[in-house]
Amino acid sequence: MKHDVMDILDIAGQLADLKSIDSKNTLAIAVLIELLIDKGLFTRQEFAQKAQELESASLAEIIMKRRSELRTLRNDSKSI
Repeated sequence: MKHDVMDILDIAGQLADLKSIDSKNTLAIAVLIELLIDKGLFTRQEFAQKAQELESASLAEIIMKRRSELRTLRNDSKSI
């Protein structure tokens, strides 16, 4: 039984570490988004729209769309 308690405490510690890491990552992403908006790379509305698009799409759809865009870019650069 003592071993089980130690396992539970270890898992709880790992979860606390993950929560801390997640919080720091979320803050870093928020800072990057704010800097990009401040520099005029995109607006808050554009960011929100893209986030909504990605949230409603499946991972497979996102990957397929990105691959298609990359192929188009490569083909366009070859024709120049």
